[in-house]
Amino acid sequence: MRTPDDYFVHPSSYVDEGATVGKNTKIWHFSHIQKGAVIGSDCSLGQNVNIANNVRVGNGVRIQNNVSVYEGVELEDNVFCGPSCVFTNVLTPRAHYPVHGVYAKTLIKEGASLGANSTVVCGHTVGRSALVAAGAVVVSDVPDHALMAGVPARRIGWVCECGQRLPDDLICGKCGKTYQATESGLIEME
Repeated sequence: MRTPDDYFVHPSSYVDEGATVGKNTKIWHFSHIQKGAVIGSDCSLGQNVNIANNVRVGNGVRIQNNVSVYEGVELEDNVFCGPSCVFTNVLTPRAHYPVHGVYAKTLIKEGASLGANSTVVCGHTVGRSALVAAGAVVVSDVPDHALMAGVPARRIGWVCECGQRLPDDLICGKCGKTYQATESGLIEME
């Protein structure tokens, strides 16, 4: 069992009993980690972050200010959530017909980045190392390494694992990685 000495929680934040927080994670001002949430090691949660019941957050995840990660959402390792990005978990919400415990699954795969004020509508997967531009609205699955922009978000290019936009030959000018296009997105060539 981890002790609070293993991670940092700002005094203005709350970690509910029954939540798990990994080693070296930092939880900053006015944040709330709810019961059943599991947060990996080496994460950083900015100001005013809410992690709902039963949410899973991988290792090395960066969640910037003003982000709520609702039940039904899973963030794999090394995901970046920009300031005020939005997740949903119910497709047809109604105040007088509340839904409890039946949430659409949303998966953000390893290394994906969600820009500031982007929205991921529930029930979709954002692929590995994909990059969703600031303000984009994701309404369908996103392939691995896709560069997505617009409302609704559409693929406007490809990005390398290092974050560089890839040219037509799919060879990164920054780190030299080479990719090949497949149905599910790009795969790195050996």
